[in-house]
Amino acid sequence: MRAIVGLGNPGPEFLDTRHNAGFRLAEHLSTRWRFGAFRRGERARVAEGLRDGHTVRLLQPQTYMNRSGAALAPFRALSDFEPSRDLLILVDDVALALGRFRLRGAGSAGGHNGLKSIEGALQRQDYARLRIGVGPPPVGADGLTDFVLGRFTSEERQVLHDLLDPMAEAVESWLAEGVERAMALFNR
Repeated sequence: MRAIVGLGNPGPEFLDTRHNAGFRLAEHLSTRWRFGAFRRGERARVAEGLRDGHTVRLLQPQTYMNRSGAALAPFRALSDFEPSRDLLILVDDVALALGRFRLRGAGSAGGHNGLKSIEGALQRQDYARLRIGVGPPPVGADGLTDFVLGRFTSEERQVLHDLLDPMAEAVESWLAEGVERAMALFNR
């Protein structure tokens, strides 16, 4: 079982916000892989199917960003689930410019509350993440929270849209060949 978790906040008021870039990529993967519509689970919306010989579960936690780790509770109970091999988190990153993405095999939360929650739930940092660049806040912006909870402009939305297929290819590489190979191919 592989789990791919797109981070974001539930509800229409968060649609198209920078913080929901992970949700957007998870939706794209479900469509691309023909997994069908997400269904409501206990703590997450879930789409599931087979890909590259693996059962893959796509999740969109419905616990809000700061409690994203709660959606991983069912996986911790699986004896054969190894986060360093079987988990990929799709997460927005203000340290990366819009239009860029990077894979990492492990690391700290880097101040991201969704990743902090996941680390707290797993009690470890060695899981893969695909960091989706949403750019830093503009000079003179009111603050980081307002920026990440702000909606993409139409131009920014198009930049993210154009990045969905390349990011999906990186996720497919992670599934087929592991994080190290995917990093070598897609982190440039």
